[in-house]
Amino acid sequence: MNKQKIIDFIRIKDAIEYINGNYKSQPDLDEVASYVALSPFHFQRMFTRWAGVSPKKFLQYISVENAKKMLKETQASLFDTAFEVGLSGTGRLHDLFVNIEGMTPGEYKNGGLNLAINYSFAETPFGEILIASTSKGICYMAFVEDEVSALQEMKHVFPNAEYKQLTDSIQQNALYIFTQDWQKPEQIQLHVAGSNFQLKVWEILLKIPRGGLATYRDVAERIGSPGASRAVGTAIAENPVAYLIPCHRVILSSGKIGQYHWESARKSAIIGWEMASLK
Repeated sequence: MNKQKIIDFIRIKDAIEYINGNYKSQPDLDEVASYVALSPFHFQRMFTRWAGVSPKKFLQYISVENAKKMLKETQASLFDTAFEVGLSGTGRLHDLFVNIEGMTPGEYKNGGLNLAINYSFAETPFGEILIASTSKGICYMAFVEDEVSALQEMKHVFPNAEYKQLTDSIQQNALYIFTQDWQKPEQIQLHVAGSNFQLKVWEILLKIPRGGLATYRDVAERIGSPGASRAVGTAIAENPVAYLIPCHRVILSSGKIGQYHWESARKSAIIGWEMASLK
């Protein structure tokens, strides 16, 4: 790393520490740029290049993460939580949660209380899956070996949600992807929650074509964070929707298949099946 890159890294590190330490006051771009002695324009470009997100998005992520911690560990109201993390009110907290987490702060605080989830088990060319959906889209999908333990694992995410074993139209549309004549995956609705970084990674995965492959480094570069291969790997491992968000299409730079949450052998089979289906 040359001298200028070291200086830039130190500035970004200082900026991140400043945002972490002052998120309650919601510092704007000018304030943070001034702290690291850069113009707002150059700081915005440098921060986005190094962190993969804009300073504003990073601040929003920090605010939501602290709000999540407060909601989970205390009995604080939504109003008190919004005030504590420096937001103007519950409306702002709601907007940030929906934008970053894919759910409302109330849904998060209540463990999915009043959230209706339909689920069913289905057979695929690669084994049985558990698929679940809300009114907004597919929220969970996993290959299973044991239905009871698989169901418990899913319910751990939203312990207070209302579950019903039912195959609905959202699930049926998603399951069509396992037929080789399915050409419209964009019609599949997803309802997933994750950090801004995770959502960016999953969005890139959705753009890898059927039969195509990418490396962890490829994904990191596509989200604008070329040095974040390890973080990309973590985000991929936390993918809540097997196959539909195609984390199986990401392999090691060496060409090896690499690990897979639902077994490497299944990953190899899926990759081979997709490539063969194109022929």
